[in-house]
Amino acid sequence: MITLAALQMKSKSGDVAANLSRIEEAVEQAAAKGASLLVTPELGLTGYGAGNAIRDMAEPSDGPLIRRLQAVSREAGVAIIAGFAEKAADGIFNSAVYVDGDAAPVVYRKSNLYGDYERRLFAPSSPQTVLFAHRGVTCGMLICYDVEFPENVRRLALAGADVVLVPTALPAGYSGTFIADHMIQTRAFENQVFVAYINHCGADERFTFAGASRIAAPDGSLLAGAASHGEALMIVAINPRDFDVSKSENTYLADLKQIP
Repeated sequence: MITLAALQMKSKSGDVAANLSRIEEAVEQAAAKGASLLVTPELGLTGYGAGNAIRDMAEPSDGPLIRRLQAVSREAGVAIIAGFAEKAADGIFNSAVYVDGDAAPVVYRKSNLYGDYERRLFAPSSPQTVLFAHRGVTCGMLICYDVEFPENVRRLALAGADVVLVPTALPAGYSGTFIADHMIQTRAFENQVFVAYINHCGADERFTFAGASRIAAPDGSLLAGAASHGEALMIVAINPRDFDVSKSENTYLADLKQIP
């Protein structure tokens, strides 16, 4: 069992220092509420709508920004998932990092880039099955648009994930409302996993965000949900054993027939 904290956040576009400070504040609040893991939005450290400046702010996964996150995590005793622009030898990626004190960071790179905006800024990753154990619970990561492809969540579930953690930058509008209100709970139910989908709120110079962060349980119920506007820190207990009955009744993973 873990206690998960999720920050629906209004990032400051292009201001890494301010966004890092906001995440540090949320880490302290999460620690005070007994949480051991904080999840924050897609590209929360750079701001999603910063445009070409995002490429200039890109850092490697062992760079000073990630080391600072590790120090914050170590001091508070809370692990962090944060979205950042990752500079690597083969390109710049839209990435999320899991840091837990001095342990080696775990990085996931977005494979399904959304729209011309992201495709101009980032290289797509090949689909990855990135798992890590957090306090005895197996977690996987996706980023935003990735979760809208059922194959991605199914791949993580088949690999043993109990929880799928999804930093996102969901825009406001009909599609965003449908995804938040219907798709996230469906992904959780059809794979019998928890899904935490954590968004920005407000607007930057390019995008207006839907807010509506969601944490769904394996039985399809909603454990927590944020409003369409305003920041929110959600705190939820995650215990896979609480949903053993749902898993025994909805045996999708065991009954899945693979196409030859």
